[in-house]
Formats: sequence, C-alpha cells, structure tokens
Amino acid sequence: MTTDALAATVQLPTQSVYQGRVADYWNAEENAVNLELGRIDDLYHHHYGIGAADRTVLDEPDPGLRKERVTAELHRLEHAQAEVLASRLGPLTPDDRVFDAGCGRGGGSVTAHLRHGCHADGVTISAKQAAFANEQARKRGIDDKVRYHHRNMLDTGLETGAYAASWNNESSMYVELDLLFAEHARLLRRGGRYVVITGCYNDTYGQASREVSLINAHYICDIHPRSEYFRAMARNRLVPVHVEDLTEATIPYWELRSEAEHLVTGIEETFLTAYKNGSFQYLMIAADRV
Repeated sequence: MTTDALAATVQLPTQSVYQGRVADYWNAEENAVNLELGRIDDLYHHHYGIGAADRTVLDEPDPGLRKERVTAELHRLEHAQAEVLASRLGPLTPDDRVFDAGCGRGGGSVTAHLRHGCHADGVTISAKQAAFANEQARKRGIDDKVRYHHRNMLDTGLETGAYAASWNNESSMYVELDLLFAEHARLLRRGGRYVVITGCYNDTYGQASREVSLINAHYICDIHPRSEYFRAMARNRLVPVHVEDLTEATIPYWELRSEAEHLVTGIEETFLTAYKNGSFQYLMIAADRV
C-alpha cells in the first residue's frame, strides 16, 4: 500500500476538528524545502536551522550547482539544530528509550539514535509521515531500535515511565501545552529529561504581532506566548534546567532560505521581520521531570 493510500484509509488519531485539519495538512504536504533537503542524506527534518551560514554558496555561477550548494547548506544548518537538541537529552545509554513527539518524517529520532545508540519512538498525527519514517528506518537497518507510530502525541498509549528523555522540535504550537506536558511527564521516568525547541511570541512585546498571526495562518498552528511554556511546565512536574534563546542563531538560516528561489515558501520575510522586531523568539528549554 502506498503512503498516500495509507493516509486515506487509516483512521486518524485526532481529538478535535482542528487536529483533523492538521493531520490533513501534513498528509498532503510535499514542500520542497522539506523533501529536497532530506534527500541529501535521507535525514528528513521538519524544523529550521541554526548557526552561521556559508553565504558563498550564493556566489556559485552555475545555476544548477548553485541550487545544490544552497540546498546542502540549508540542510547542514537544520541538522546542526537537531544535533543541538540531541546533545541536551542528557546522558543516555543504548538501553534507554527516548520519545519524539510530533516526529514528522523522522530525522530527529534518527539523529538521537545515531548520537546515543538509544531506542526511539516517534509519534505523528500523519499516517503518511509515520509510514515514510518507518521505511527510512528500515532502509538504514535500524528499525529494530527506531520506530514511528501513527498516534496522537497528547494520548500516545506508550508505556508510563519508560522513557529517559523526550522532546518536541517545533511541534508544540499544534497542541495545548498542559495536555502535552502532562503526557511527557507520564512517559518520562523520574529524573528524565524533556527538551523543546519552539517559536514563541514574546510576552514583553504585548499580544501576538501581525507577523505571528501570519505564521499561524501559514502553518495552521497556534503559537504560544513564551511565559506559558514555563507556567505549563511547572504545573506538570517539569523543572527547567537550561533555557537558551536561539533567535539570533536562526536568523542566518532564514536569510539564506529567503534567497533560495527553488525553496522559498513565501513565509521567509515574515519570520525575519518577527525575529528582528522582537515579537517572536526561537527558544530551547530543557527540563527535568521531578
């Protein structure tokens, strides 16, 4: 059965009309900025990049080679972000299990496994993404340790207290934070590490800016205020141990992407404006489950 047929026939594990719309979006999504980058090394990330960009790729005179070099540089920056998240999951052993909430096409789970040797369970509301990610794990020969599930990250059905670490990488804006953090707290063992990298709107700016509203509409999401992450964590036995503002670190990625004619989605300048006017932040929070 093709992934398209699978997405059409498997009952969606949604809890609301909104979640059904999100599932439909990701079952239909075929953005080049996700697929072309992933084809480089079969690591498919559904998030943005961090770090200094090599802008010399834009100087390549050959149009075809220029596209290849720009694509490779954007992928390098996205993978650098995944490695930063994986490095914050704490000391893990090959016997440990980790949980990837909103795993997309699976690049984050593979990155964590390659770094730590651990078992990984990824969950996505998209049947198409789950099937794709499982096929990638099979091709890599790691499907005995890295598995993907078509489930709702708010109600996974996975084993209570079985996980040493868990994370959301740019997927927390699709759900209510209290429900999300309650599920992470249930899955994590005592002392387990939770990490989130997310875009959030800056409460000190005021209400969500016009740019944040445009991003919400583009991705059918609901970006949370920065302060709500900390309040919801406190209500759900998650105690922050490391907070890092990655806003400045992600701007070079967006500047390069805005000049990648073959990959632009139309939202690039909105992100750059929001980051630079201070209304939107790119944040990483690591917290321990108590």
